[in-house]
Amino acid sequence: MKLLCPLIIVLLLTGCGGEKVKPSLNISINESRQVAEGWDENVAFSDSGITKAVLFYKHLRKFELPAETLMDTIKVNFYDQLGHISSVLTANKGKADDVTNDLYAIDSVVTVNDSGVTLKTQELMWKNKERKIVTNKFVTIISPKEKMQGYGLESDQGLRNYTIYNITYVTRLDTTKSKQSGGNNTGKK
Repeated sequence: MKLLCPLIIVLLLTGCGGEKVKPSLNISINESRQVAEGWDENVAFSDSGITKAVLFYKHLRKFELPAETLMDTIKVNFYDQLGHISSVLTANKGKADDVTNDLYAIDSVVTVNDSGVTLKTQELMWKNKERKIVTNKFVTIISPKEKMQGYGLESDQGLRNYTIYNITYVTRLDTTKSKQSGGNNTGKK
């Protein structure tokens, strides 16, 4: 017992000496604070009292910094000057810039206009100020007369006047003729 007590004291003293270790603290503050959350609601975009678009969502999270809103399962009805729905956009996810009101549709994006023209892509942006749809991703457009594929697109929100910047494939649906091309072709409707 006489030998055991000094040994325990020596072990305790050697364990307490030497370099002191400070515990690491994660003191970073998340700048992007969530300020609102909602489920199964809609938001209208209007200009001079005229509705231009209505956004429906399943889940929404609004953040302060940066000023943005993230959404799950979105649908947007775009309206013409007469107040009729001109096209409908759906996507699995969306993001809105709360300063410009620009909308980003992400994952399984499909836009269909009232004439039966369908646009499919993985990502696009609706520019609120210009009422334009743009993307640099791969797109497929199917109309009653043809199917076009390529990279990059600019269109009005009604999907009536569009340009595919790098066409990779065109098939005429009203005839048996088909055409494949590559390179930097521009297709304008």
